[in-house]
Amino acid sequence: MTYSFLRRVAFSVTAGAVLAFSAASPSQAAAKIQHLISPGGIEAWFVQDATVPLIAMEYSFAGGSAQDPKDKPGVANLVGDLLDEGSGDLDSKTFHERLDRRAIELSFSASRDTFRGSLRMLRDNKDEAFDLLRMALTSPHFDTADVERIRSQVISGLRRETTNPTSLASRKFLEVAFGDHPYSRQSNGNLDSVPTITVADMRDYVGRVLAKDGLKVAVVGDVDPATLGKLLDHTFGSLPAKANLTPVPDVEAAKPPQRAFVTLDVPQTVITFGGPGVKRSDPSFMAAYVVNHILGGGGLSSRLYREVREKRGLAYSVYESLLWMQHSAVFIGNTGTRADRAGDTIEAIEQEVRRIAQEGPTQKELDEAKSYLKGSQMLALDTSSKLAQALLQYQQDKLPIDYIEKRNAIVDAVTLDDAKAAARRLWGQGLLTVVVGRAPQAAAQPAAATPKSN
Repeated sequence: MTYSFLRRVAFSVTAGAVLAFSAASPSQAAAKIQHLISPGGIEAWFVQDATVPLIAMEYSFAGGSAQDPKDKPGVANLVGDLLDEGSGDLDSKTFHERLDRRAIELSFSASRDTFRGSLRMLRDNKDEAFDLLRMALTSPHFDTADVERIRSQVISGLRRETTNPTSLASRKFLEVAFGDHPYSRQSNGNLDSVPTITVADMRDYVGRVLAKDGLKVAVVGDVDPATLGKLLDHTFGSLPAKANLTPVPDVEAAKPPQRAFVTLDVPQTVITFGGPGVKRSDPSFMAAYVVNHILGGGGLSSRLYREVREKRGLAYSVYESLLWMQHSAVFIGNTGTRADRAGDTIEAIEQEVRRIAQEGPTQKELDEAKSYLKGSQMLALDTSSKLAQALLQYQQDKLPIDYIEKRNAIVDAVTLDDAKAAARRLWGQGLLTVVVGRAPQAAAQPAAATPKSN
């Protein structure tokens, strides 16, 4: 995922200071979340907050990089990088100058299931900010000079990835996990596909994906509902009513255990591991989320960190997290170690995964994880931008508008039996493991298996 190669300087010093202090606690935010419907029928989750003169909007269209043609991964990513490179009657230079002069932050990105955008501005600049976004969405230029400049940046990044062990491990893991499914492809494309993407491909993507029926919007800030409704209609109202999306099938990640090795002459071996996960709509999702925090998502307090880093000194860091998408879910972890210690590191990870799958967490671990996850929500939603991002994600996950109020009770409801069952389900079959490093280490890996595509 890319945010236009970080080309946009987010805010001026003044706007940055405003953003830093635009706090809203979850309980306060939840009480004020409105389901707003504009006069033109654009829906948004909205929190009106006049604490500071700032407005943050997050929005998404259903589709994402899964809508890229099979032989041209990277189309959605290029579209995201080019929408702010000139639109309407403004060329790229003038468009960016307008953004910079008003301290407007505008960015686009493509995940596997959605094409996302972000807009932040000071209240007094809202009319210009929303109008610039309207132009970017409805009349992008895709001028040849801009396309080739951004294409060269993407290709340069892809070339760097060919010598980056973490990038190679991620790519290989997705290939092993998802086979020929669209989720197996990297959102930013590859060195074969990106040079072949045409302006026609990008215009086709915009026409098929950027439509009102797949639009989700979240807004937090200093604007009244009536004004916001008019701004939403002005910005999104002229988009097509319906998207023309290619159906994406549901898929379950390949079953472990499987092992793959990628040869790369680098000092540090990178290990990526994972397996089938739990979809967000699954009733046992929260139990999986809590027990995953105990195994590898809790930073310095996680089991994997203690076993791999603290007790054995095999790696500087190790983490593991849940990744859920519209059509599948996985858990995925990563660590790096010396080439001669890769075998020991994999053994330590697998041993701890087996232990939690067989025994589950302790009651003390469960209580501490639940306490942390409840308390950390305050920090996760402590700015207007973070709250808008969360409200958009909740919509994408099909959660109720009062989810913020309900979340802690859902966490509290996870029992030890629930957590043990989730641990068995997640880790009972072992791991899909990808090792990227020096070739001699391949011989030291126990019982390597040939990865299978599903």
